[in-house]
Amino acid sequence: MVTTPKTVIQGEILKKTHKVAVIGGGSWATAIVKLLTENKCKVYWYMRNESAKTTIEKQGRNPNYLTSTVLRKKSLFLRTDINEIVSNADVVILAIPTAFLVDELAKLAIPLKGKIIVSAIKGVIPETLQIVGEYLHDSHDIPYEDIGVIAGPSHAEEVAMEKLSYLTIASKDPRKAILISALLKTKYVRTTTSNDIIGTEYAAMLKNIYALAAGIAHGLGYGDNFQSVLMSNAIREMKRYIRNVHKLKRNINNSAYLGDLLVTAYSGFSRNRTFGNLIGKGYTVKSAQAEMNMIAEGYYACGSAKSMSREFKTRTTIIDAVHAILYEHKNPEKVFEKLSRKMN
Repeated sequence: MVTTPKTVIQGEILKKTHKVAVIGGGSWATAIVKLLTENKCKVYWYMRNESAKTTIEKQGRNPNYLTSTVLRKKSLFLRTDINEIVSNADVVILAIPTAFLVDELAKLAIPLKGKIIVSAIKGVIPETLQIVGEYLHDSHDIPYEDIGVIAGPSHAEEVAMEKLSYLTIASKDPRKAILISALLKTKYVRTTTSNDIIGTEYAAMLKNIYALAAGIAHGLGYGDNFQSVLMSNAIREMKRYIRNVHKLKRNINNSAYLGDLLVTAYSGFSRNRTFGNLIGKGYTVKSAQAEMNMIAEGYYACGSAKSMSREFKTRTTIIDAVHAILYEHKNPEKVFEKLSRKMN
């Protein structure tokens, strides 16, 4: 059997003008739009905020997120009608918090089926306790071969500043993984592909919870020594969890798993670490949410992951500790004192 080299496929892709829809108006959506327009894609961008839409059309900047990032207006087609956006696209990239996804997709009067649907979301659907790929497959009848996942490790802020970043693109169809990879690859963003669509999505969900734990520890005054042990235990817990969910040969030390965990747990750009830090300093969940201008996916993911861990019969010491603080209103200092005795 003769296979087409990856570089040849990428070259074929970039010779074409692809029409891509982006659903979402936040930091990650804005960074993705920047990459797509640099690769000369026609980008149909769904924005719920009419004021933000108008500003982007006039100034080429998102007034609410990554405000210093200049976007190529000639390649952008912004609309507040999700149906108009999706109907024009070959590829649809979802980049909105999971808490809003079901309601937004409910506005569709046209099917998603028949298009390539890409999740840039790192969380669990609260209504169904599913990762995005599973939800799209079950609720919108999208074949897994038509679903892609954009995984890290990367922060939107560094992509916007054109700092060297890495993305992992997962799909069960290798040609679609290469296609999505080519659309996002630039001189400062390097991409790799994977067939582990389920594992990368679960890893992206779990690492947000572990970043919350890292933030709580920092807010409580724990130092780097404890943080390193916490993350060592976190990657082992992640490995157990994903293995029980979806058995597949994977290297948990690869960038899509360990790399994404580390950047989310340690970076000052991490909204989940920031949220956890506020909790560790004594903020309530509501007050911490009010303090931040962005959604911390790890909060919603923790509730879902705790429920699913019972189903999968997985030992989740760190998730249990974070859940006790966020959902059971236990004292963070006491919870982490007990957690620290279980670390090794």
